[in-house]
Amino acid sequence: MAITVRVGVGRVAAAVVLLAMAALPATAADLPPPVTTPTDPSPDHRQLAWKTCVRGPDDDTGKALDKAGAQCAGLTVPLDYAAPGGQTVSIAIARLRAADPAHRIGTLLYNMGGPADPAIESLPAVSAAMGATARRYDIVGVDPRFTGRNTPLDCGWRTETYFRSAGPDRAGFDRMTAFERGLAEQCRDRAGALLPHVSTRNAARDMDAVRAALGERRISFYGVSYGTYLGEVYTAMFPGRTDRVVLDGVHDPSRLAPWAEYGTEQVNEDALRHWAGWAAAHDRTYGLGGTADAVLATLDRIQAAAVRRPLSVGPYRVDRHVAPLFDYAVLGDDTEEGDALIAGVFRTLRQAADTGHAEPDEFLAAFLAATLTGDGSAYGSTQTAYLCADTPGPRDTEVHWRAIERTRARHPLFGPILNNVTPCSFWPPPEEQPVTTVHNDIPALMVNATGDPRVPYSEARQMHARWPASRLITVTGSYRHGVYGTDYGDACVNDTVNAFLATGRLPAADLTCAPVVSTPRSLSGSSGQVR
Repeated sequence: MAITVRVGVGRVAAAVVLLAMAALPATAADLPPPVTTPTDPSPDHRQLAWKTCVRGPDDDTGKALDKAGAQCAGLTVPLDYAAPGGQTVSIAIARLRAADPAHRIGTLLYNMGGPADPAIESLPAVSAAMGATARRYDIVGVDPRFTGRNTPLDCGWRTETYFRSAGPDRAGFDRMTAFERGLAEQCRDRAGALLPHVSTRNAARDMDAVRAALGERRISFYGVSYGTYLGEVYTAMFPGRTDRVVLDGVHDPSRLAPWAEYGTEQVNEDALRHWAGWAAAHDRTYGLGGTADAVLATLDRIQAAAVRRPLSVGPYRVDRHVAPLFDYAVLGDDTEEGDALIAGVFRTLRQAADTGHAEPDEFLAAFLAATLTGDGSAYGSTQTAYLCADTPGPRDTEVHWRAIERTRARHPLFGPILNNVTPCSFWPPPEEQPVTTVHNDIPALMVNATGDPRVPYSEARQMHARWPASRLITVTGSYRHGVYGTDYGDACVNDTVNAFLATGRLPAADLTCAPVVSTPRSLSGSSGQVR
């Protein structure tokens, strides 16, 4: 799983960069309380009261859902499933009913990744991606606990993400160790009672509570990125309760340890070089270099300048720990518009490195605000809680330092980013073992690009090999993360997925597709999903 950075203009899903921001819930006052204590020791958790989705005059997400014909509800579930009569939380749900009830297939739930990306706001876009098949499904979006339109878990951080580079030396690593320890301590102080209950296994239990509340014996499921892991965990914990499963950007659960981004240095470098080739072809516009090597040299020069002195970008100072994140953030989109957006960011950073100061555009300013001031910190708090429950990693920070030193010579940029210490080293230990063994014989259609930098293609192949009743759609020559529902995969991917959802019949054999490079139409309409 990877680290998503949501920003005010677009969400840099630690890298899928170009996507418009969806509105957040209207106000904190409109949200349900984070935890309640029931007066009835055996409350009925299965009552759904469907109503309008709009929560207030500024709730653009609710307005879009109402316009699409959706209804919304909340489901009360246990905070701790080991104590079902204890405290509870409310899970936000939105539903589009099947427009062709005479030929209704069933209910499809979906998850957009993150972890902690909201799902509900993507309901109209998921329906559009399914085309005519959508008319035969009740399509249901569920915001996982503490995300989206649910009451957030907020650690009060002054950053939306813990993700940083360790920097070029031991002093920088020690500085980041103190930074990550401080984030964990602050979260324990402010939200410690909730942290044990934020995990993928509990999100899967919530999904099953939604299934039961909908009166469905089985549900179909679509998951992208982290959503594939959620779907895999659900099928393992609740066998026999899924019908048709689609996984896009496929996780191999056995590869999640020892920490979230372990072992992805090379695929990220490959994707970065691919992007640099695009930037070189547009050198007259962006001035980053006329060859891929020249572009990469420009990026190295930006990093070196940030090591000497933090870059001055608007009111922000971009230091040696934050500057490398931009190299990571070019990855996972692989479309013309996304490539152009991030090239503009590097043009600004190059100016800051060369002249001492540059003014950011709206996108870069939003990214820096989220990373350096805490705009949207509740999202980062919740995402971290999921990551630390699912991939807690070593408690000994020296393990991270040795990994950085081991990879630095071959991967001087990505080694210190992807192996850096995280708050998970200082997080409260998870209440249950996060490892879920997945072994399925239900029909599943998997989709993955060969150059996916977020979930390496090798993981999709390994998962496919261990899932006998599955087929794999491979998008060759592509560095995109998440293909279905965009123009990028065109009919080869989209029509194959929709035919499977419509008929329940998998393709006769695995399928290979070529990418169609175009302006992206994000399936979520708002979110880039990463690992």
